[in-house]
Amino acid sequence: MANIHKFTKLGNKYVIDVNSGSVHIVDDIVYDLLDDEKLRGKEELIDSYKDKYSLEQIEESYGEIQELIKEDILYSKDKYENIARDHEKSPNFIKALCLNIAHDCNLRCKYCFADEGEYKGKRELMTPAIGKKAIDFVIEKCGPRKNIEIDLFGGEPLLAFDTIKEVVEYAKEQEKIHNKNIRFTMTTNATLLNDDIMEYLDKNMGNIVLSIDGRKKVNDNVRVRADGSGSYDSILPKIKKMVEIRDKSKQYYARGTFTRQNLDFFEDVLHMANEGFDEISIEPVVLPDEHPLSLREEDLDTIFNQYHKLLEEMIRRHKEGNEFKFYHFNIDLQGGPCVYKRISGCGAGHEYVAIAPSGDIYPCHQFVGNKEFLMGNLLKGFDTKDSISNEFKKAHIYNKPECRKCWARFYCSGGCQANNYNFNNDMNIPYKLGCKMQKERIECAIALKANMMEN
Repeated sequence: MANIHKFTKLGNKYVIDVNSGSVHIVDDIVYDLLDDEKLRGKEELIDSYKDKYSLEQIEESYGEIQELIKEDILYSKDKYENIARDHEKSPNFIKALCLNIAHDCNLRCKYCFADEGEYKGKRELMTPAIGKKAIDFVIEKCGPRKNIEIDLFGGEPLLAFDTIKEVVEYAKEQEKIHNKNIRFTMTTNATLLNDDIMEYLDKNMGNIVLSIDGRKKVNDNVRVRADGSGSYDSILPKIKKMVEIRDKSKQYYARGTFTRQNLDFFEDVLHMANEGFDEISIEPVVLPDEHPLSLREEDLDTIFNQYHKLLEEMIRRHKEGNEFKFYHFNIDLQGGPCVYKRISGCGAGHEYVAIAPSGDIYPCHQFVGNKEFLMGNLLKGFDTKDSISNEFKKAHIYNKPECRKCWARFYCSGGCQANNYNFNNDMNIPYKLGCKMQKERIECAIALKANMMEN
């Protein structure tokens, strides 16, 4: 089992203490003396490195390492497994919903996991009645939790804008009655944005995710309308205006996807930054291996090179005072997410569920339409299958053999349950390609944060 992790980036040598999360920038000798599982004895290290370092250098560095071990910030012990086991037995409280407002879309994106909005079913829009029942459901199921997150999703949710307005207004009424704080997020392809909708979203959405894949050629190759035409020229000015009027205290992301046809996605991130976006996410596509747009093992060197270029660019812009945020490089070296989030991730199935327009309840939006994971239906009462919730609750890093050994386990929390299941038919077996990309992003994120703290 890895207790520390060593890596180099931009000429610096880093050591992560896996269990405490401490990050150390070290010199060559300390880097060499450390092994992933444990510190070897001093005499053994002297014998191993006598031709490279002097006895005095080794003894001095060994003493420094021992001090870090005593401070419990190097080779620290795992303190969290009992927390995970206890949480398996705790009540399930739903604190977040993905409301699939629309199982329909006016685009036909070539990589869409949701069957172009149909989710393995029929095209339909959520009614206000179902949306309001969803609000009632989460308020009843959230227990003592005060804060509730609701993501308005699709398909394209703005196809049912009137429903959105009714659901949001109903939520405002109910949160006062039940002393809750309900925060809305929306993910939209931006095609239907107009002045009135933008004003409404800015006022009522805590976060807005605006989909665009970067450069015009890249975007228009995959984010197409039913007639095959591209969407870039229509959506770019709308997204820019939405960002321009967005209250700076509120979040937004310009979010894209890279596929095998734009492995040079650094250029897409750069394009979006140069268009004035300072909150950017470009996600790797997740598709079956046989899909022409899917990412493959042989693409990893190219993908890693793009992340390295992005790291260098972000450091350069930080020094110039012209920086932007890249979602996958956001990391908190001081605190980070709560302990259980680090152990279990997004909470799909027991803290977070998705609701289809029919009222069907699923563990998350990526399981919608898979009847094996149907947890219940709002029209049949608010009871959900505890067996499914408990299965997801137990799918944490301590029940994933590969994750238990991995240095990145407290950063990725075992990966996406849907990706694990879809590729391996088992939530406890990680999606390997995703793991490798995630580890590279974590290293870049740590190097970025350390460099920014120094400058």
